[in-house]
Amino acid sequence: MNYRDFLQKIIYVVINPVIRLMLRLHITPNVVTTLGLIGNVAATALFIAAARRMPYCPDEAFALIGWGGAVILFAGLFDMMDGRLARMGGLSSTFGALWDSTLDRYSELITLFGICIIFLLGGDQWFWMGVTTFAAMVGSIMVSYVRARAEGLDIECKVGLMQRPERVVVTAVVAIVSGITANLWWLGGGMIVIAVLANLTAFWRVAHCYKELNRRDANGKE
Repeated sequence: MNYRDFLQKIIYVVINPVIRLMLRLHITPNVVTTLGLIGNVAATALFIAAARRMPYCPDEAFALIGWGGAVILFAGLFDMMDGRLARMGGLSSTFGALWDSTLDRYSELITLFGICIIFLLGGDQWFWMGVTTFAAMVGSIMVSYVRARAEGLDIECKVGLMQRPERVVVTAVVAIVSGITANLWWLGGGMIVIAVLANLTAFWRVAHCYKELNRRDANGKE
């Protein structure tokens, strides 16, 4: 069992009572997915508010950054609960899978956009951290795109170091730590990690698909 499966089992123990309550209240997975997006929009609003307050009230700005990270972490639970709710309640649907994937992309890009604004409005010394955050946005979307394109070609493509759960946790944790320590370098360091590893993961997946397609082509010629 890998570490993700182990953590997933622990989280399921915690959220299963909540899932059963949702089933009794007839809450659908698509509603839960939408609530997750709303949570991430709220986190982004906190980040933008922090960016606007940073020049004249840094203590308040860092507090908002920390709360933004906490909201991202909380909203991430909805990303697990919607799938669990669908499986436990027999509510899985093709549209639900599409809706979940679509809102996941929106959620991630929106929150990273909020962090990008923090750096771009934080002064000249943080300009390149804003650029780095944009690179993290590109890497994040490309990790998901390559997997979706690979699955369209009937290739399983889950390889890589920085998949969505890891990106969400890194973003949330560094925002919380930045808020507590009043130090933007924690947030910047997290963006560097995501920018490097997410883009590495995207190309790792391309290389994986290259091998699989070449193997398929070779088998087809035999």
